[in-house]
Amino acid sequence: MKKIKRLLCLVITGVMCIGTASISVNAAEKWPEGVSVDSENAIVMEASTGTILYQKDCKKKSYPASITKIMTTMLALQNSSPDEIVTFSQDAIYKTEGSGVARDIGEQLTMKDCLYAVMLESANECAYAVAEHIGGGDYSKFVDLMNEKAKELGCENTHFNNCNGLPDEQHYTTCYDMALIAREAIKNDDFRTLISTKTYTLPKTNKKDQELTMYNHHAMICSNRTSRYLYEYAIGGKTGYTVAARNTLVTYAEKDGMLLICVVMRSNSSAQYADTEKLFDYCFNNFKMYNVAQNEKRYSNNSQTDSLKLSQTQPFAELDSDAEIILPKAASFDDTSVDVSYDNVNDTVLGTLVYKYGNRVAGKADVVTTGASVEPFEFSKGSLLSTAADTDGEDSADSSKEINKSTLRNIIVIIVVAAAVLFAVLWLFANKNRIFRGKSGSGKKYKKIRKNRKW
Repeated sequence: MKKIKRLLCLVITGVMCIGTASISVNAAEKWPEGVSVDSENAIVMEASTGTILYQKDCKKKSYPASITKIMTTMLALQNSSPDEIVTFSQDAIYKTEGSGVARDIGEQLTMKDCLYAVMLESANECAYAVAEHIGGGDYSKFVDLMNEKAKELGCENTHFNNCNGLPDEQHYTTCYDMALIAREAIKNDDFRTLISTKTYTLPKTNKKDQELTMYNHHAMICSNRTSRYLYEYAIGGKTGYTVAARNTLVTYAEKDGMLLICVVMRSNSSAQYADTEKLFDYCFNNFKMYNVAQNEKRYSNNSQTDSLKLSQTQPFAELDSDAEIILPKAASFDDTSVDVSYDNVNDTVLGTLVYKYGNRVAGKADVVTTGASVEPFEFSKGSLLSTAADTDGEDSADSSKEINKSTLRNIIVIIVVAAAVLFAVLWLFANKNRIFRGKSGSGKKYKKIRKNRKW
């Protein structure tokens, strides 16, 4: 029964896709020409669709430096509550170097305070203390969790060996993998609040009798150090630097319904900001979001006639109303082609339409059930059973009859064809083993005859 249900899902989704085959268009000509950047590696990904709008050696391995802390913070948010108390161990203080907020052994902060220190001041000792806390006192367990999460997100060229990004030959990633991590992180509202905060004050603690005001190091949203790189649409991100990694930067920007993630790595001083601004401008100026349900007109799953109502107006299946794709502004929605994926079929999802523009994936949309129930036909006044007496004149009645007959014939033809196709598919599915076995046996018999022939 499950196989039959799945097969029906395939047929239904396939029928919905009729008319969405590849359209002849030179997509390459309409794809905007990319810009030149100084950073050795770069990528821009649209967050809701995962579509890559720009890339430069985005899968080349490199050291991430402190953008590592995006993963650290995301995992902390997923595995703790803001008011949990984090105690700084001797290792947290003495096994870290570089940027920090001068904490002491035995000092206590809330998880919330620690994460603000991690994301605003890039505090390495706070990142270490958070990792120990989440790992139940075992720092290595948290690092293992980082690698498990990276694998889950599809990061194929990433290996973490610490929680803060300090230099380590076994600690590396790529722009593409960091975009995947950043895309997952921004789904968390608390993470978005953290990265968009410009200043935050650490309270007095059991070891400190003074408050400490911290400032966001990301120069595209905070002018504490310089206003030169402020960017109107930036909402936050994370900076990074080591001698080995050079400058690294992850930035989020939002405009016209697009949430973009830009990752640049191996940048020379200040080039990371200039490159990021250039890439954001390129994408916002050349691409546009489309709601799939509002723009997909190449099929209909709720066809009706004026005189016949098939018991209800609600369709059995429809497109996810929130699904979107992203395309060049010079293109149109109808320039896309559609593939069907059944990887995530369940009780409510019949299949997924994968929209492509040329050879690029522009986004996806699930075909979902509506929960509509099947009811008996109810013929209302003016329907196929209406008689000439229901009209004001003989000509009008004859005309109505002719229209209804034509409509009925069309409906019958459609139903018969659909039933025949469905029956053929079900029959082939039920008899596939016998058919293939028969072909295989025939081939063996032929080979045996040839072998026994004598010349």
